[in-house]
Amino acid sequence: MEIKDNTFARQFETMVPEGLLSVEYSFQEKKIFLTKINTPENYENQSVIDTLLKNIMELSIEKKFRVVPIHPKIAAFFKRNPKYKELLPPGIRI
Repeated sequence: MEIKDNTFARQFETMVPEGLLSVEYSFQEKKIFLTKINTPENYENQSVIDTLLKNIMELSIEKKFRVVPIHPKIAAFFKRNPKYKELLPPGIRI
């Protein structure tokens, strides 16, 4: 999966056969706030969305960012993947 960090649009992007899949973000003090998941219309492939999120988590580990999940589907990702809970800032529990 090729992921592009579109800094102008503030989103991580990847192309899927149905169109563009993206996760919007904002930065603040070594934290990345994952605010929204944009999917092509009627797109339901959760495994591809999870793969995109896993790649974002690995990038966050590499850059030593804390991750703040704003979107409910991203919070659910943390519940399904507890190994990434170490990326949550202190005081945030999921």
